[in-house]
Amino acid sequence: MGAAEAFDGKVVLVTGASSGIGEELCRQLGRQGALLTLAARRTERMAELARAIAAAGGPIPLVLECDVTRDGDVERAVAATVQERGRLDIVFANAGFGVAGLFTRLSVADYRRQFETNLFGVLRTLYAALPEVTRTRGQLVITGSVAGRVATPGNSAYAMSKFAVRALADSITPELAQLGVALTLITPGFVESDIRRVDNHGRLHAEAPEPLPGWLVMSRRKAVGQILRAVSRRRREVIITGHGRALVALERFAPWIIRAAGRRMAARGRGHRPEPV
Repeated sequence: MGAAEAFDGKVVLVTGASSGIGEELCRQLGRQGALLTLAARRTERMAELARAIAAAGGPIPLVLECDVTRDGDVERAVAATVQERGRLDIVFANAGFGVAGLFTRLSVADYRRQFETNLFGVLRTLYAALPEVTRTRGQLVITGSVAGRVATPGNSAYAMSKFAVRALADSITPELAQLGVALTLITPGFVESDIRRVDNHGRLHAEAPEPLPGWLVMSRRKAVGQILRAVSRRRREVIITGHGRALVALERFAPWIIRAAGRRMAARGRGHRPEPV
């Protein structure tokens, strides 16, 4: 079965659906016939996305306001999906953002805010979805990051949250397999997204320029194509982008190169601009 056929008729919930990888996931899944629930805070953007999916011939998605940092929101999204669709097959725990800055300029509150979305938001999503996904022997998908394998100056809060997400995925994947549930960890490098235009309080600055050179940033279309192929094969993890795979290989086989680069980055005072991967 190809990636396209794998999602036709599947009931899929996506958190963080209003922009970036989440938005593109919904577009491609909609074209492939998935019965979607779009869950995020920005309902206007999701309503526009839902209209675009329906206009392109996909099933009309559900649109639900959902803040993964609030207890009960994801549970309500799961319940509404099951009430409307009758089941739940796949959940993408995709909501996240990046807190950036030098350690001396951050506070405990900054780290707590980062973990509340990137880690505890994932946990809320998995716990809310697991009973229904177990019934369908379905799938859970977590959006991690290359920063969960390679930590750099100026990104300590973000990297810590993504290291924790990777540890969670590594620990629970074999546990969930006993229930017939597959878990896929998505580990992207730099992908076209709003994440580098979002400040440390989660506010989008749409007018801010992309701080990275275009050649380094993979298009959302290409990245999501790779993600969906991995999910269709129920793979344990997929690293997205060539530079992401190179960084992971360097961290594993030549970590001194990463450390030397980190010293140079710190000497230049990196951390003023959010550049999480």
